[in-house]
Amino acid sequence: MRRREFITLLGGAATWSLAASAQQSERMRRVGVLTNFSSDDPAGQSRILAFVQALARLGWIENRNVRVDLRWGANDADRIRRSAAELVAFAPDAILAVTSAATGPLLQATRAVPIVFVLVAEPVGAGFVDSLAQPGGNATGFMLFEYGIGGKWLELLKEIAPGVKRVAFLQDPTVGAVGPGQFGAIQVSASSFGVEARPISARDAPEIERGITAFARSANGGLIVAGGTQTAHSNVITTLAARHRLPAVYADHAFVTDGGLIAYGPDRVDEFRRAATYVDRILRGEKPADLPVQAPTKYETVINLKTAKALGLEVPPTLLARADEVIE
Repeated sequence: MRRREFITLLGGAATWSLAASAQQSERMRRVGVLTNFSSDDPAGQSRILAFVQALARLGWIENRNVRVDLRWGANDADRIRRSAAELVAFAPDAILAVTSAATGPLLQATRAVPIVFVLVAEPVGAGFVDSLAQPGGNATGFMLFEYGIGGKWLELLKEIAPGVKRVAFLQDPTVGAVGPGQFGAIQVSASSFGVEARPISARDAPEIERGITAFARSANGGLIVAGGTQTAHSNVITTLAARHRLPAVYADHAFVTDGGLIAYGPDRVDEFRRAATYVDRILRGEKPADLPVQAPTKYETVINLKTAKALGLEVPPTLLARADEVIE
């Protein structure tokens, strides 16, 4: 989706649910959105659009009774901090924080403005909330992962590539305990699948390339890319997996769009729609401290058949039947 098309669609959300909006006070409310996505990222655009459209369905119409101030962080920590301060200065009624990279700076900037976060792996460990059931402060939202998903990734890898005997788990050490937690679930299941699992910690593209290249020197390898690994490196990771002929499972379906083999994880668009319900409740007077942090409820499996063919893999019919999307 091109930027011009995204802006047109975002504006189009303002025409939705006019009957519902008539029931709302016409007082203009203000909602900030801070994301670490780039403005030209199609996945980021579709998720923000889903949030705005969900608000419209709830009666909050852009430029009618709500103004949405959107800031793109572009994976730039300094830019995200500046944008957080700018949004807080607007004194909004609520802010949507996309990922931990945006939530942390916002909570440093304010402990008063209500914050609803999405795509956050470990909100308690990061100090964003006191507990999942009782957030206790000005932030609440939606968790991205539960650690047990690591075992499901390994199961899928063996189902689509039964010859795999060695598994590398690629994780970003900057995202806290989420990677080790997911790897722990993989280790628990590894012996039952007859595989040896090892972690690869990498912060940036050069570290990713060194880690994957070293692992690929031995045969019968497969790759699992941890939830929380930045999609900014998706092209690097999928290119390396293809070059070294490594069957790979990803947590985000954006990797499969970029040529990855298979993805299984929470439906991120659905998470943005659910976040709109929390923003709606806050705009109607509820407090973040009283809204429990929620786990994912909807998961999706995406398979790239072109990539499977290039790797010489035949996708089992049972797996194809379970897939939510198949890229051919």
